Amino acid sequence: MLKTEEAFDLLKDGRRIYTVSQLNRQSRLLLESRFSTVWVEGEISNFKHHSSGHIYLTLKDESAQIQAAFFSQYQRGLRFELKDGLKVLAFCRVSIYEARGQYQLYIERVEPQGVGALQLAFQQLKERLAKEGLFGEERKRPIPKFPKIVGVITSPTGAAIQDILNVVNRRFCGTHVLLYPVKVQGEGAAKEIAAAIEMMNQHSEADVLIVGRGGGSLEDLWAFNEEPVARAVFGSRIPVISAVGHESDWTICDLVADLRAPTPSAAAELVVSSRLELEERLLGRRERLDLAMNGIFERSREQLSSLASSAAFRQPRYLLDQFTG
Repeated sequence: MLKTEEAFDLLKDGRRIYTVSQLNRQSRLLLESRFSTVWVEGEISNFKHHSSGHIYLTLKDESAQIQAAFFSQYQRGLRFELKDGLKVLAFCRVSIYEARGQYQLYIERVEPQGVGALQLAFQQLKERLAKEGLFGEERKRPIPKFPKIVGVITSPTGAAIQDILNVVNRRFCGTHVLLYPVKVQGEGAAKEIAAAIEMMNQHSEADVLIVGRGGGSLEDLWAFNEEPVARAVFGSRIPVISAVGHESDWTICDLVADLRAPTPSAAAELVVSSRLELEERLLGRRERLDLAMNGIFERSREQLSSLASSAAFRQPRYLLDQFTG
């Protein structure tokens, strides 16, 4: 509200006179009191991401448009990429930028319209990484058949590591497991997973890496859909098996990895050969080798017997006389 002395000055001569600043201020207060926070739907246009981190854009529909600002401190929970043409729901304050008298929105939260934010983020990142060639089959490497050391990047307290250890001990107890403990969900999980992959590569002790966790919701598994993990898997010199505990849905990590396993247990089955199966195969090959060698010996014995019963061996003097007589 105007101060008393201001009101007195402005009412002189019977006219209410406002300065431009006063009018903008009063308009702002009136607008903010009527629309403190609102949800606004519209299509993004004139999208600009400033070097400061702030985003400036226009929201429009078929017949109108309004400018909006999305300051960097409100973008921390934003998982998908804003761009021109995207239809969104924006939770914002309505105000006036007094210096210019410009009516605009100040966005505090934004959601994609018609599709979930996480699903949209997944699709956007998938399309971008596919264009860069991160999913190419030609770059995927074979998994070693008999690794001496299997690196596992997962939670140290989850079911995944126990499942992997059980399978390894059952199938080939001589295989060593090197665990790099990380968070597998929540704030900072993706950075920890990516850092673990890079650290495993720096030390170069493991012959193959299993990166994964047990099952969960899309939100629980989200760390394996983040770009830092995808980049780390792509850059790994050690072959990577992605083993996120879900049967049907694929994560970004699955798409980049050299091999995808539906569960951590399945990953261990794929990477560690069964000792019993290996022994059975070796025994079968030994038996085939014995049969082959026995066949060779038998044929050689028959040939030697045939030679021993020939005239050349029984009457060598007679044959010699025939040729020298």
